[in-house]
Amino acid sequence: MTTIWIISLTLAALVAAGQGETNMTEKATFGAGCFWGVEAAFRQVNGVTDAAVGYMGGTVRNPTYRDVSTDRTGHAEVCQVTFDPAVVTYETLVEIFFRIHDPTQVNRQGPDFGSQYRTVIFVHNQEQQRIAQTVKDRLAASRRYPRPLVTAIEPAREFWRAEEYHQRYFEKKGIRPTCHRLGVP
Repeated sequence: MTTIWIISLTLAALVAAGQGETNMTEKATFGAGCFWGVEAAFRQVNGVTDAAVGYMGGTVRNPTYRDVSTDRTGHAEVCQVTFDPAVVTYETLVEIFFRIHDPTQVNRQGPDFGSQYRTVIFVHNQEQQRIAQTVKDRLAASRRYPRPLVTAIEPAREFWRAEEYHQRYFEKKGIRPTCHRLGVP
């Protein structure tokens, strides 16, 4: 009986200290043109627990939309996805990323152009690097696209969350995205 009581106290102390809990989510970051459509697409995916739009890959600290839209910051408009890998794999997310935009267009998607709209996967670890490159290579070999894939795969850098009015933009406005293919699993 004493042993059970000590184990219970130890477990309670570990949980209270945050050591008895595990973080079951991971991050994935994608740039595929206007971040509003990318966010809307990933929010439909079972296993995605959050999606936030922002900026990554540039040199300006704490950039604003106005800064990034000058095409002089080096940042891309991105969507950072939080997902449960027990429900949806990173590989599936990368495959969805390639399906929702045209990965053969350099610095443009639909009517938007500039390096802030580039096609890029920002990887958070070596396993994501390996998976992203494998999926890209597989798609390139499939000849599904008439032109070469130009999607860059780069190490993730600091994510700068976009202004609040950009978060869930289409949802707030009650309009349907026009630059990305939706209806993903």
